[in-house]
This record gives sequence, C-alpha cells and structure tokens, in this order.
Amino acid sequence: MDFKAELKNRTEYIEHILDKYLPETGGFQNTCFEAVRYSVLNGGKRLRPMLMSEVYKFFGGEGEAIEPFMAAIEFMHSSSLVHDDLPAMDNDEYRRGRKTTWVVYNDDMAILAGDALMIMTFEAASKAFALTDRTDLVGRAIGVLGNKSGVYGMVGGQSVDVELTDKPIPKDTLDFIYRLKTGALLEASMMIGAIMAGASDEEIAIMERIASDVGLAFQIQDDILDVTSTKEVLGKPVLSDDKNNKTTYVTLEGIEKAKDMVKLYSERAIESLDKLPYKNEFLRDLIIGLITRDK
Repeated sequence: MDFKAELKNRTEYIEHILDKYLPETGGFQNTCFEAVRYSVLNGGKRLRPMLMSEVYKFFGGEGEAIEPFMAAIEFMHSSSLVHDDLPAMDNDEYRRGRKTTWVVYNDDMAILAGDALMIMTFEAASKAFALTDRTDLVGRAIGVLGNKSGVYGMVGGQSVDVELTDKPIPKDTLDFIYRLKTGALLEASMMIGAIMAGASDEEIAIMERIASDVGLAFQIQDDILDVTSTKEVLGKPVLSDDKNNKTTYVTLEGIEKAKDMVKLYSERAIESLDKLPYKNEFLRDLIIGLITRDK
C-alpha cells in the first residue's frame, strides 16, 4: 500500500464531504458564510474525520451514514481552533501557514463563525438519521459527540487550560487538560466510527482508550514541535507556549522525557489496536503518522 497516495485520496474525499455540508456564500450574512468556509477549508489534515471513517470500515461499516458525522467532527474541531486563536485566548495570527480567521475577518466575526460551526456540527450530524435505518446508533453517536465536545470534553479541557494560564500546572492536571482539550474529539471520532458500524460496547470502549492514548501522544508531540520546529515547517508560530507562559510536557519533564512519553502512549495505542480481530493497515499507519508527525 502506498500510504501517501491513499492519504491524498482520503483527504480529497473528506474535502468533498465538507464542501457538501458547508453553506453556500451569498445573502445578507455572506461575511459569516465566508468566515465559516475560510475556517474549515484551510488545508487541514482532516485527521478526525479520517480516523472516524477508517474505524467505521475497520468494524465493517458500509454506506454513507458516517459522512454527516465526518463533517460534524471537523466542524467542531474547526470551531475550537477559531476560538483558540482569538486575542482573548492564544492570540495567534497564523495557522497552517495562513492568517487566522480573526485576523482576516476581525475577532467579532471570528467569534460568530466559531459559534456557527458549533451549531452546524449538530445540524450536519442529524442528517445521518435519513441515511440509515439504525436511528438508535445515530442518536447514540450524537450523544457521544455532544459529551466529548462540551464541558466534560474539549470545552472543559480548554476552560481549565485558560484558567491556569500563567500558573504552574502539576502533571496530573496537565494530563487532564490534554485528555479533554485534545483527546476528547479524537475519542469522539473513533467511538462514533465504531458505534455507527455496530461495534460492541467493549469494542467502543477499546476505541476510546486507544484514542485517549493517541491524543496524549499527539499533544505531547505538539509541545515538542513548538520548541524544535520552525514556523515554515509547522505552519504556525513556534515558541507560542513560552510566549503565553504555558506549562507543557517539555517545561515539566524536558524534551527527552517528553519524547519517551510519546513513545509510551503511541506503542500502547498500537498494541491495543493490534489485539482486535480486525485489520486496517491504513488506520494503523495513520495513527503512527499522526503521533510521529513533524508539523
């Protein structure tokens, strides 16, 4: 299997899905429409919808019922990035090599675009009801999406992170922030893929644990890249954690220990995946690439 070619094909497929679920431009609220589209169609890696789709296939899922959730998870992720970049949060002016939404459209329109994307998340997900006769699975998946996005998930992690800015953070609290802020949407992605494919409760729980480990490894790798990469490679400013006085795994443990933790969590995730009686070579390679990325 040519992983890079397969990755390109899957990314193009997801881009098509996103465009299908995004609003057309025009009308009195055109600026908001444009800001929404700018925020989503910005060259992202599409890892969350890709993980969702691959897990869906991993458990034997077929058909289009997963597609509304693939759009939904990317809308929620994009919403979080729009708000995260705002002056009141991280005050970042570049993401993925482009100016952030608030820089292009001003912070008031960026807030509204982020709000719109959160609402569009559930508007998109609800369209899965019309694509399957297993409406019970759709309802359960929407519940997971809401739980992992809100105060018990991504928003909760971000709220603790914001509240503790400029304050020392012990490791257990940092783990909590990372598991919610970064890990929760990865957990939602893999759990929803399993749910919509009809996986068992035990299999769904395994996917949640794998995604949790992947999320921790992913975020620690992000900490490492913030101090070892360049703006050109990373696509956003480096040393932003230091600029914002943020506690990270690197500031707590040092780069070498942080690298060891990435290795530990990634190996545990792959070991758990390999124990399942299913195979998806692309999914396995995707998880490894997600953790060992250089940007």
